[in-house]
Amino acid sequence: MAEQLVELNVTGMHCNNCAMSVHKLLEKKGFHNILVDFASEEVKFSAEDDEKVKDAIKSIEGLGYKVAEDASQQQEKFYERVENKLIFCAIFTTPLLSAMIIPWHFLQMPVVQLTLCLPVFIVGCLHFGKSAWNSVKGGVPNMDVLIFIGSSSAFIYSLIGTVQHLGMRYQFYETCATIITLVLLGNLFEKRSVTQTTSAVKDLVKIQQVNANRIVNGEIEVISAREVRPGDTLIVNTGDKIPVDGEVLSGNASVNESMLTGESIPVEKEKYDTLIGGTIVEHGNITMIATKVGSNTVLSQIIDLMKRAQAAKPPVQKLGDRVAAIFVPAVVLIALITFTLTYYVGHAGMQHAIMNAIAVLVISCPCAMGLATPTAVMVGLGRAAKNGILIKGGDTIEAVTKAKYIVFDKTGTLTTGKFHVNNIKFEKGADIETIRGIITAIEERSNHPIARSLVHELKTLSQKKVILKSVSEEKGLGMRAEDVEGNHYFLGLGKNTDDDFNVSLYKNQSLLARIEIDDDIKPQAASLISDLQKMGITPVLLSGDKKSRCIKVAKAIGINEIHSEKLPAEKLTVIDIYKKKGETIMVGDGINDAPALTKADVGVSMNDSSQVAIQSAKVILLNTDLYSLVKFLQISRHTLITIKQNLFWAFAYNIVAIPIAALGLLNPMIGAFTMAFSDVVVIGNSLRLKVKKID
Repeated sequence: MAEQLVELNVTGMHCNNCAMSVHKLLEKKGFHNILVDFASEEVKFSAEDDEKVKDAIKSIEGLGYKVAEDASQQQEKFYERVENKLIFCAIFTTPLLSAMIIPWHFLQMPVVQLTLCLPVFIVGCLHFGKSAWNSVKGGVPNMDVLIFIGSSSAFIYSLIGTVQHLGMRYQFYETCATIITLVLLGNLFEKRSVTQTTSAVKDLVKIQQVNANRIVNGEIEVISAREVRPGDTLIVNTGDKIPVDGEVLSGNASVNESMLTGESIPVEKEKYDTLIGGTIVEHGNITMIATKVGSNTVLSQIIDLMKRAQAAKPPVQKLGDRVAAIFVPAVVLIALITFTLTYYVGHAGMQHAIMNAIAVLVISCPCAMGLATPTAVMVGLGRAAKNGILIKGGDTIEAVTKAKYIVFDKTGTLTTGKFHVNNIKFEKGADIETIRGIITAIEERSNHPIARSLVHELKTLSQKKVILKSVSEEKGLGMRAEDVEGNHYFLGLGKNTDDDFNVSLYKNQSLLARIEIDDDIKPQAASLISDLQKMGITPVLLSGDKKSRCIKVAKAIGINEIHSEKLPAEKLTVIDIYKKKGETIMVGDGINDAPALTKADVGVSMNDSSQVAIQSAKVILLNTDLYSLVKFLQISRHTLITIKQNLFWAFAYNIVAIPIAALGLLNPMIGAFTMAFSDVVVIGNSLRLKVKKID
């Protein structure tokens, strides 16, 4: 049975450790293609049958999370919201803290303090205790284990003192309540901050939530974009969002495609032009036919790729993950050693020993390590997407920052891809009109930019119609054809010594004509190459075109390393050579260069959102501006810098804070306050990427 992709909405995951425990569970059960994103509350995996899926859902819920197959089914109950838990706990914690400042005798009475602390402790047990137990069951203990042990220790110690009437020395109810309240406050800030890191994907999802005007029996009915089916006829007016992918049937319009490409200049659309769902008609009215709907649209594929990209971890995160996996047991052990040394060796007394141990527990923060990478990656990918750059994974970001070589295809990448015929040289005695007809008949069957240019230029000239029986394309070489009379033709790279003529036409292996075709260099190409060289990256030109043409383009823009007249298979060999020297990026059109894009450390597809490009390249530049490549490199570098800053903070914080707490130099309440905001520091640093000036 073929595997199906299962998508679940899972609430209750509030840190990377939660996601790791769900991932580990699904791995144990033998599922593949697992994607767990705690920020967007999504879990995806491949499964063979419904029974296995039901078992997986039951197991995930056994870890304490709630599962629904549709996000709309998940409605957080009033008492489950962190905001409401915080307000409830703060009401009871405030008087307890006041008792330390205001000399009201009744607030210092053990029974009153127990009464005020008990509701907060119950909330803490339900919130942190449940999460702690489930994380231990999942094999990845999280921060809540430390908070639960710390707050429970303070409560139980105080309760024993109250029951046995041991006096004020045993009253630490305010410590217990304050720890729970402050950590809930930190959870709230963390939740809201993490939500902001996923805003790019959420913005794209909102774009999909539009209505469509469908024509049925001459009448217009308004439906949701989700209800549109392939073949439906839709009307889109000025100011409307195009609901799904399709083609223009009639009318003209200026369409703003900036949400995909980052380019603010509208694109003119007329009959037969392609439309992308989610783009906006700024001016004009069109009738369109829906061709791709639901998950098949370009926008849906981009959203799916972004979600998968956020789950792809850069190698730099591996250290953080390894430490986070053993962090909680290690901290519990350190807390026990602190208690033992303080009480038995330091003879500081039970009260002091317990407070030191609790301080160690509550100041430790494994979540900062878990959040360091995913939050930075989410913001970095989001910023790139808003600039028309689709990056497939967080692991791609790290590979890009180490790049030493960028290998460029020529046609359509460094040049415009819009060709013009400079000259056609006919052999003696050739029938010019017949040759024009042969060229047109052959090239009409190809989508190659050169073929389209030839057809466009020849259609205005007189020609004789030629009927072909068959036409086939040889990648990197040209077109072969046979006419109804049995004559064989080849139109493509010619074996001649005149380098100015780069395309030749043969009939039954006899040369009929040679064609000189040229395309213009993109205006930004020279400055792009200069900027890459300043960044310490060596640009390389790799093309199937004639040597003279490649040298001409390379000299014009400043590239010194040139590989010309290479077939697709030969391009792979060139990429291999550069990969051995250092990390290599390949930039191509995403179709002819698909093998090379896949072979390179990072493949970048220019100006192409086709299925071939999406599958072959790790990065897709959705706009025509070459400088988006520089922007992509800059965003990648700053994202990696942010990850390293976050990991440094997470490690440094714990390395400094834990010994301070163990030495008794830190009150547990101050420790809880510090820990509650250590995650916010990491997330806040990641959010700087949204507005940070990069160069």
